Amino acid sequence: MVYQGVTYRGSPSGQIVESSFTRESLEADEVVIKVTHSGVCGSELHFLRTGVVLGHEGVGVVQEVGSACERVKVGDRVGWGFNHTSCGYCDHCLSGPSEDQYCKNAKMFGWDSNDQGSFSTLSVRKEEWLFVIPDGLSSENAAPLMCAGATVFTPLIDYVKPIDRVGIVGIGGLGHLAIQFAAKMGCDVVVFSSSESKREEALALGASEFYATKGVTNLADLGMKKPVKYLLLANSGSTNLGIYYPLLDEHAKILLTTYATGDLVTSHPEMTFRGLSIIGTKIGSRYIVYVVVYRSF
Repeated sequence: MVYQGVTYRGSPSGQIVESSFTRESLEADEVVIKVTHSGVCGSELHFLRTGVVLGHEGVGVVQEVGSACERVKVGDRVGWGFNHTSCGYCDHCLSGPSEDQYCKNAKMFGWDSNDQGSFSTLSVRKEEWLFVIPDGLSSENAAPLMCAGATVFTPLIDYVKPIDRVGIVGIGGLGHLAIQFAAKMGCDVVVFSSSESKREEALALGASEFYATKGVTNLADLGMKKPVKYLLLANSGSTNLGIYYPLLDEHAKILLTTYATGDLVTSHPEMTFRGLSIIGTKIGSRYIVYVVVYRSF
């Protein structure tokens, strides 16, 4: 059987262009999905001038399954994110439920299977990184959880406790989910945005404090009630970490969840004498995506 779909790719001009893909056969561990919903992640911008089919927060309905598939069946609603496959036998795959996204043999959006983004009418994907969507969760709400939700939930669940004071910078695709997760965990959530217009939204999502930073050259002038123990950066292009030091408590951790080109700028003495840490995090493991999906409704 031939499998065909309409896709939407990046191009050298930066315009999104319509194209198509054709698959002549279905492998035993693959699943054919009619795509119904897709999130839009900020990292799409990194691939906008390539030929990659965009989109990696997909949800759709299973149309056909390969002979070796065991977890999904025709008619299931499933979602998928950034990773396509992982090897299952390297140290990262075997070290625990929250590390297989770091598999050195992983195949992922933007580097592999470049005709299988979620900006498409049809997708053919490996069963292993598909997630069945529960009935209580709508497809439009499930799609952003596949990448954005899992990405911010990972450092929150790895490091943060309910008693902690957590700062979140940015209220975009990642930030609006991070605010809700941290608030539901019982954290004292402080939100920073360049725009005063985001205040009502941030407070409605669960923030206890909001500070607009546009035009503020020294963040110490914001007049915060107290510093934060964790600062989750959910904005794009944060490379100068020194600007955030006035927000941080001693021994605080800066959690990097977005991708920016260029080197980070930080102060060695400040990091050392205040005991600060910088922690990077890459999307979410299969376990984390599963937890996010099944605890979000």
